[in-house]
Amino acid sequence: MTRTPSFVSWRAAILHRTDDNIERLKRQLERLGVTVLVQWKPLDLAETPADIVLVDADQGWDDLLPWDGDEAPVPVVALLGSEAPGRIAWALGKGAGALIAKPVTASSVYPALVLATHAHHERTAVKARIAGLEERLRLRPIVYDAMRSIMAAQGGDETGAYRTLCRLAMQRRLTVEHVAASIVAGHEPVPRAM
Repeated sequence: MTRTPSFVSWRAAILHRTDDNIERLKRQLERLGVTVLVQWKPLDLAETPADIVLVDADQGWDDLLPWDGDEAPVPVVALLGSEAPGRIAWALGKGAGALIAKPVTASSVYPALVLATHAHHERTAVKARIAGLEERLRLRPIVYDAMRSIMAAQGGDETGAYRTLCRLAMQRRLTVEHVAASIVAGHEPVPRAM
């Protein structure tokens, strides 16, 4: 994240019983341009769309948020008044990327939103990168099969076959794995000596 985000027109779901802390939090969020909904029941994002969730980590239970940490579809901020390790672990397990200590102070809200948003974007980017790497790893046997076909057609070695595969991938602006899959599937002719 290279710039500090604006939260104007965002929707926040606060999962907490209403009290003075929550009223103060709600006022500060509204000053930042955030539309706020306060509820103390399990969250259903289809019923209550939210761009960020602020959750009572002191009294929250597993079904309050319908996901586990890495699957959090939106940034999560924990509202925490205790230092109990179990409560902190629960918040982290639900994907909290930041926390606001209770009693809530106005100056703690914006930094927590920024940190939670940043943590969520980082987590999402890492998941996407891992998925891409897993896909490439899954396709490695196909790359090797394509290289064997190229070696047989050209009478060359693995290094030359891989260079040919890379050259084809660059020409077509595709990944090596996708070009290899096309060759193995018969959609792409096996390259002869170049």
